[in-house]
Amino acid sequence: MSVTTVPLRPVSKGGLWLMWFGVAGLIAAAIAFAVMSTPRIGFEVVKEGTGNSPTMSDVVLVKYEGKLDDGKVFDANEQAPFQVAQTAPGFAEALTRMKKGGKYKVTIPPALGYGDKDNGPIPGGSTLHFDVELLEFKTEAEVRAMQQQMQMMQQQMQQQQMQGAPPQGAPQP
Repeated sequence: MSVTTVPLRPVSKGGLWLMWFGVAGLIAAAIAFAVMSTPRIGFEVVKEGTGNSPTMSDVVLVKYEGKLDDGKVFDANEQAPFQVAQTAPGFAEALTRMKKGGKYKVTIPPALGYGDKDNGPIPGGSTLHFDVELLEFKTEAEVRAMQQQMQMMQQQMQQQQMQGAPPQGAPQP
């Protein structure tokens, strides 16, 4: 059995450089496409806050107003507590970029908001616009400690009432 050889012309060095430039161009185009097609929130600092930013496990206290593209207000609150991780993905991302005392304008595309599903007064596919002020935030451990302290105080008050003693701070007869 014989093997037939096919003569190949050698590739010039200039041709190899062109090939590598082409590969690099394709990689750059793929990265640009990935970056441009990834939904992002709009985030504008109106007033810079101070200190650290909350994490996903923290509980925040915010003042906010949410509007649709047409300017219709769908929700507003003067003091709303939220666990960051339990909000819409775009709102959670924005909260983790805020600082205490700061005011922000946030725009959340549908993919990072509620998607194509209707959610109460928010139609599916809506871009959400928020004016947000981060009033305060606490770590999850701090919130748990506060809850335990409140439970202990309630138990003490119940015990005092059951024993017939007047509550602390009440005038004595």
